[in-house]
Amino acid sequence: MKISPIKVLLLSVMVSLFAFGGQAFAAAGDVVRTAEPFTGKVLVEGLDGPWEMLWGPDNMLWVTERLGKRIVRVDPANGTVREAARIDRANAAGGHEGILGLALAPDFLKKGGKNYIYVVYTYKSSPSQSKSDFKRIARFRFDAKSEKLVDEKVILDKIPAGDDHNAGRIVFGPDGKLYLSLGELGHNQGANMLLPNEAQRLPSAAEVRKSDWSSYVGKVLRIEPDGSIPRDNPVLDGVRSHIFTYGHRNPQGLVFVGENLFSCEHGPSTDDEINLLVSGGNYGWPIVAGFRDNQAYTYADWSKADKSAVDKYDPNQPNIIPEGVPVIRELDWNAPNFKEPLKTFYTVPNGYNFKDSRFEKLPYLFWPTVAPSSITYYPADGAIEAWRNSLIITTLKTGELYRMKLNADGKTLQGDAIPYFHTANRYRAAVVSPDTKSIFVITDKGGNVLDRNYMPTSQVEDSGAIIVFTYAGEGK
Repeated sequence: MKISPIKVLLLSVMVSLFAFGGQAFAAAGDVVRTAEPFTGKVLVEGLDGPWEMLWGPDNMLWVTERLGKRIVRVDPANGTVREAARIDRANAAGGHEGILGLALAPDFLKKGGKNYIYVVYTYKSSPSQSKSDFKRIARFRFDAKSEKLVDEKVILDKIPAGDDHNAGRIVFGPDGKLYLSLGELGHNQGANMLLPNEAQRLPSAAEVRKSDWSSYVGKVLRIEPDGSIPRDNPVLDGVRSHIFTYGHRNPQGLVFVGENLFSCEHGPSTDDEINLLVSGGNYGWPIVAGFRDNQAYTYADWSKADKSAVDKYDPNQPNIIPEGVPVIRELDWNAPNFKEPLKTFYTVPNGYNFKDSRFEKLPYLFWPTVAPSSITYYPADGAIEAWRNSLIITTLKTGELYRMKLNADGKTLQGDAIPYFHTANRYRAAVVSPDTKSIFVITDKGGNVLDRNYMPTSQVEDSGAIIVFTYAGEGK
């Protein structure tokens, strides 16, 4: 589904101006004026880099603080914050490190359940490390009496980590397996520009026997709750491992709708993706961004580039590749298991102008991407009729929530993405309340974003907040 970024930006402005009034947020408890049919308010702010948020069976919001190294429970009625755990060994440096994903076991707080909770965090294997070198999945038990997480047990360790593109979303599937999204550590860009990108590399049988997970970058894993490899995982290049899909850049969102697993993924300078993940699928990165169409993006392997070419590269013009850099055009590459996205934000033609003088200090905010940070589902029987059977995407760059309607097959999308609730905030994740009338959104502590007028700013309106948008129209 290819949409003109100019058309989308105009639509975004119009819908956001309708859906949200001009008052800036101030403090927790302040009323946020919005146009019908939603009202909005700040429930709490000052959380230290909130990253994941779940609605627990205890009717509390479970939130990870990436920077604060905490897992907290927030009362959705009054914003009271209770610390459930602090993980001091987590390394919270950089923009992608710290405590990331969180998953509650399917029998959590149910009769006979073991009250297990699964957490993903980055860490340094030694103090001499300049950045996180590993991630792990740790299982905790929630002690209902003390309201604390206890008995940490590491179930999968030494998953590669770094200071960029760690992804780290974790969810339980209807099959009882854990699914974990992993980025490719930002190799081939920025400070990691000269490091080889290994999103296409698959493990050897010898690596799996040695529990060497070094190839687990740019992948989505499927894991038994005890950390072992499921017997029905796909066999890729003759090897069965934890890998469910591969060829990913930075897939920060995962959600199941029935048995279908959807993800959202950050693109480079174009082509953020919404994907339907299928076992053994190859999603193309770093050779393909979005559709395999030779449009705007070409894979340049900077790890094999001449130094003179590296010196000539202008990061503000990512589509201009100097001579001396090996390249692969999308249509020159093919894989029988390649899977195209359901949608991109946004596919643009060759010759697209990535520069705008108004964005000179923060040029990437002008690029045709939205930075999708999480994905969730609004149920088919929800109270808001127009939202039924929709995927909901939070964005970091545009400070908006996007809604996309699913078709009756539950596997494809219809129409354009509709934006809501634009503010100068980086929306990190969202959950739907059990009565389906409220959308709870967490915001980053800081960062760069488009302001109310869609101009670049480094000043967020609500730092580390939970904002509640409540439907004020008639119910179903």
